[in-house]
Amino acid sequence: MKLSSPPESRPSRTQPELPSPTGSRRLILLSFAVIYLVWGSTYLAIRVSVETIPPFLMSAARFVVAGGLMLLFLRLRGAPWPSRRQWRNGAIAGTLLLLGGNALVGLAEKTVASNIAALLIAMTPAWFALLNWLRPAGAAPTRRVLMGITVGFCGVAWLVWPRTGPSASTGSAPELALVSPLGLLLLVSASVLWAAGSLYVKHVERPASPFVGAAVQMLAGGAVVSVVACALGETTGFRINQISHRSWAAWLYLITFGSWLGYSAYNYLLAHVSSAAVSTYAFVNPVIAVGLGWWLANEAFAPRMIAAAVIIVAGVVIITWPARVPNRT
Repeated sequence: MKLSSPPESRPSRTQPELPSPTGSRRLILLSFAVIYLVWGSTYLAIRVSVETIPPFLMSAARFVVAGGLMLLFLRLRGAPWPSRRQWRNGAIAGTLLLLGGNALVGLAEKTVASNIAALLIAMTPAWFALLNWLRPAGAAPTRRVLMGITVGFCGVAWLVWPRTGPSASTGSAPELALVSPLGLLLLVSASVLWAAGSLYVKHVERPASPFVGAAVQMLAGGAVVSVVACALGETTGFRINQISHRSWAAWLYLITFGSWLGYSAYNYLLAHVSSAAVSTYAFVNPVIAVGLGWWLANEAFAPRMIAAAVIIVAGVVIITWPARVPNRT
């Protein structure tokens, strides 16, 4: 038994049985490819979009547009309208996932490089395991999972701990921390809230179609982020003509690939495979993000970051590696 993942919900009227093996296998593999590759690129897209768009306003517009158009399309295709309870659950999940797990990343990337953000978010599987342990009837993490969590957090500590000695490049000036305390707090909070939202989605009533569920979460969550953006004054004095072409392109990329493809694929996987399996994206995304940040945005690729990345990814692999089931003779 995999103690690192939460027990799967029993099928109900709103949670259908798994599709046929052939269809599900193809969609599952395609969905994994999407969240592995596409979501690795969204860290850079978020950083570019918030260059000229306030972070909460950017996320709000992204998810309201993506969720609204997606729900409209699905309704025209005959999908049933979600129930009041499904809207409520979608609003809670959308708040945790999109306000907490996504908008906070955008705010952090105002000062934190996209590759650093991806490495810190890579520890999300650790929060999956710990929060699953704390929830009612949750499973305690195994020794292997605890070891992986320890290894991963050692990598995070190595990444964020400021150096006080002389810099190797100058021999005299102290080396600056790669991430500020505020940036670290925002990214850790985003990881925790994303894991909490994902676990919540798996254990509450949701639409039979995971794509309708994703649309509801994006639309409701985007509405909540809109309220926060207004409360923070991000709309005051903001003008659309201030948005650069780069930020427009990144925002459209986030809607098309990050939301319609990536977020829908993520919800499909949450409905059909274990949380431990879904969370394996966390050790692929940083590789993509670090490579793209170095290639397209000239972000740092220092030996210290490489060493921290190896340690963090190793910890995530240990956490998410399937447990062996002994053969019975």
